[in-house]
Amino acid sequence: MTEDRHIDLSALAEEPVAVLGLGKSGLAAARALQQCGVEVWAWDDAAAARDDAIGAGVALRSLETAPLDAVRFLVLSPGIPHSYPTPHPVVVQARAAGCDIISDIELLLRAQTAARTVGITGTNGKSTTTALLGHILTDSGAPVAVGGNLGVPALSLPALGAEGIYVLELSSYQLELVPSAVFDTAILLNISADHLDRHGGSDGYVAAKKRIFAGQRRGHTAIVGTDDETSRRVRQELTVSGSQTVVPISAHGRVAGGVYAEDGWLVDDRSGMAARVIKLDQVATLPGWHNAQNAAAAYAAAATMGMAREAIAAGIANYPGLAHRQELVDVVDGVLYVNDSKATNADAAARALECYDDVLWIVGGRPKEGGINALSAYFPKVRHALLIGEAADEFALNLNGRVPLTLCGDLGRAVATAAKLVREAHSNGNSAPTVVLLSPACASFDQFPNFEARGDAFRDAVVALAGTHTAPLALAKGAA
Repeated sequence: MTEDRHIDLSALAEEPVAVLGLGKSGLAAARALQQCGVEVWAWDDAAAARDDAIGAGVALRSLETAPLDAVRFLVLSPGIPHSYPTPHPVVVQARAAGCDIISDIELLLRAQTAARTVGITGTNGKSTTTALLGHILTDSGAPVAVGGNLGVPALSLPALGAEGIYVLELSSYQLELVPSAVFDTAILLNISADHLDRHGGSDGYVAAKKRIFAGQRRGHTAIVGTDDETSRRVRQELTVSGSQTVVPISAHGRVAGGVYAEDGWLVDDRSGMAARVIKLDQVATLPGWHNAQNAAAAYAAAATMGMAREAIAAGIANYPGLAHRQELVDVVDGVLYVNDSKATNADAAARALECYDDVLWIVGGRPKEGGINALSAYFPKVRHALLIGEAADEFALNLNGRVPLTLCGDLGRAVATAAKLVREAHSNGNSAPTVVLLSPACASFDQFPNFEARGDAFRDAVVALAGTHTAPLALAKGAA
């Protein structure tokens, strides 16, 4: 539950505040500031975004000609480059004027100092971990607000009192814009190559992720994945510093003093007792080893905040799942249709492909660096690849001779082709594939505004298919 109160930003009313970027988070920030009596200078380079802001009652002012030395700070949308590959001109002017550049997350935490905060980051898994932890804590009856990079913008969240907990998903972009934020509990799940152009290379990307632990001291908790080499180094650095409590987590077996998955169980070894918590392979909404890592992180966070083991296990067991993250949207003629639209890079797609055998794989979009080269170990699991978007021709060259494939072009044709292949298998007396998996390993921006729109389009196309549809969650639980 949450308290129905707006974030109080009235302490900022003495000077104007500039807001650059009026997408979801920027528009929410501008509106929240105006509602608290702050003079807002808001701008977006896109005319459509400016029109939306006008419709929402937000005052516009071109920031390229504004005297930025007169504003308190610049609230920057995390999607706008501030360093690499080239900083936005307004950012350059703000720095020259000595204007601090921050995010809406920073504003939230400056305003809500009494509530506890959990920050969650990682190349993959942060959305599921955020949603799962929010679900567990809400089940306990605590006042909880969940948002940030996941769903609800920071300044659209309600104000919480001293008993409240903010659970915030944080991207590397956002972490570079929280100069004074200190999280009571900070989670780093994993690090693999992503967004390198925005951070000037891998060192900048890792530094942004490590920012989640900045300022922590005794009484704070750092929860760190140990399943990749970079995160293991981060864990070692934190352990040596001794500033905060460090809890290691793993999806691949025992890690002394931490929380880990072993033999299908989630195990709590924080006190050295290796206590079994819950059998993870019976939780249909958390398939695969990567979700074992997410469950370990969420458990560790809830446990260090004082929740009982049994209560956390109950929250994990009844977790409903998260849209676009291996979301079982339907079962048609006995075949699972899984929406993993959030898999916008090869590493994320690998986590889905690992969970299934005999797959009709819908893949493609705007390719990331490296394409699907890292996924070759999973190609034997793919009965047929259905290629979409800008990456289709490139991926066809990679898959040709290794996996049967069809160039489908768009998502609607890919779903229709998958259903046709299922029907042909049935009519020929062959076994049908077990799953039709949308796990694109690509960004969505060639054909959709975001991965959510792509996942919604997949869901709509599946629901419209002819055939026998089975309630998916009931079936999945029955199969567990």
